[in-house]
Amino acid sequence: MTETANPEKVENLDVKEVMKLLPHRYPFVMLDRVTEVIPGKSATGIKNVSINEPHFTGHFPDLPIMPGVLQLEASAQLSCIVMMMLPEYKGYIGVFTGLDGVKFRRPVVPGDQLKLSVEIKKFRFPFGKFDFKAEVDGELTVEGTLSFAMTNKEDLA
Repeated sequence: MTETANPEKVENLDVKEVMKLLPHRYPFVMLDRVTEVIPGKSATGIKNVSINEPHFTGHFPDLPIMPGVLQLEASAQLSCIVMMMLPEYKGYIGVFTGLDGVKFRRPVVPGDQLKLSVEIKKFRFPFGKFDFKAEVDGELTVEGTLSFAMTNKEDLA
């Protein structure tokens, strides 16, 4: 992890650091790298799309397309990292509570690098909203707003 001149901004979280922050594990870790995080505000990240991912065996065998719901999940995981890097949310996780205005613009296929960005729109504990978008080679693949709740892990057990 690299800290920059902006004391809030953190750059280049690799997948090991991502897994320290998120509870997700194979096959559901949807981020390969977080390129920048401003805790409590915004983040950018990368999902490298590989033909070796298990969903491509059935979606679709002759025309592999990344399921849209997994693009949404990648955006949600990036949003969680934005909040979980704040010290007051140690021991919490973010859970989906809704989606608004989601539009899929282009398919994502093996070999693509999905570049994700999220920005907090509104937050009043425990609920919030993030605007998100994803692109491949500068082309928008999906955009919208996701709603979430910060939940103590112990309360979910």
